[in-house]
Amino acid sequence: MSESRGRGRPRDPAADDAILRAAFELFLDRGVDGASIERIAKRAGVGKLTVYRRWSSKEDLLAAAIEAVLQERDWPDLEEFETGTPAEIIERSLPTAAETAASPQFRLLVSRIYGSAVSHPALMATYWRHYILPRREATAAMLRRAQRMGTVPADADLDVLIDMLAGAVTYRVLQPDPPDAAELRRYLEALHRQAGLLPPEPDG
Repeated sequence: MSESRGRGRPRDPAADDAILRAAFELFLDRGVDGASIERIAKRAGVGKLTVYRRWSSKEDLLAAAIEAVLQERDWPDLEEFETGTPAEIIERSLPTAAETAASPQFRLLVSRIYGSAVSHPALMATYWRHYILPRREATAAMLRRAQRMGTVPADADLDVLIDMLAGAVTYRVLQPDPPDAAELRRYLEALHRQAGLLPPEPDG
């Protein structure tokens, strides 16, 4: 994240927070094109010059806003992935993961970021660094544990398998009629069974 900081009076943290919050809200409401510096400044209750003194471009500001939100939100706890068998880890983390993925704001955030990935790559880079990458690393550790247990083939390409898991969830939540938390939990259970992370459902 690059910022252009002016000299003179110390920066006001309250103004920073207001600008970041306004930028994120407008990004969700209107996308990148609709989140102009003028609109962000107006919603934050500051002048445009105050915004430009802090961030050199709209993309830098939106990336900072996304980073701030990702760091403060109550996402599924990655420590859940540290102990237990893969099945135990999935059972513990599944309720929170389903609630998060089914929430309208998460769906909107994903759609906005993916929609701007080519035109504004810094936004996807921020999302990748602060949200996706830590979860990929935790999932890879869980899959390696499953390989040692023999429920995932030893020669499985874990990067491909993680892409399949993440891609399936993204595809499902961005459908025109997205699932609610209960339906999404059932889907996640089926998905993880297919990947060898949950045991098959008992017959009958």
